[in-house]
Amino acid sequence: MNRAPPIIALRSTRITTRTPDRTMTFVSITRLRLRSVRFLPSFMIYALKSVRQCKHTPGFQGGSLLPDRKLTFWTMTLWRDQSAMRAYMTTGAHLTAMSKLLDWCDEASIVHWMQDNAAQPNWHEADRRMRTEGRPSKLRNPGPNHATLGFAPPRPTRAVALMPRA
Repeated sequence: MNRAPPIIALRSTRITTRTPDRTMTFVSITRLRLRSVRFLPSFMIYALKSVRQCKHTPGFQGGSLLPDRKLTFWTMTLWRDQSAMRAYMTTGAHLTAMSKLLDWCDEASIVHWMQDNAAQPNWHEADRRMRTEGRPSKLRNPGPNHATLGFAPPRPTRAVALMPRA
């Protein structure tokens, strides 16, 4: 069978590769730990608004939320490409929430990668990638494990699936 050669497109500093029968998927993982239970009610309000926004953002392919121990919350989202994720991240409820997390969190980190399929990674892979490729986010009150990403591994038993809305 004669296949078309891969198409490589340069966009700013990232490279995307497509073939007629395979598309790359952009994966975004975040980990946040609230520094006090007093921030939990406001955090939950913004989290629910951000989930609603995410589900309606063009290019969102699915994901998962993981409430973990000690006021820690993980998100995993899969996107058509980085620009779709950035369109979500820099607007609406998510943009407002990000500025509040500077004060609410004592640990926050993020990792992104491209993969050649749309399958959602498991939480052990997300944790591995966070530790090896992730970076801490800017915080006003970082805890002792923030800079080193020295946190306990996630317990994935309470993960909740996120599906896009049509």
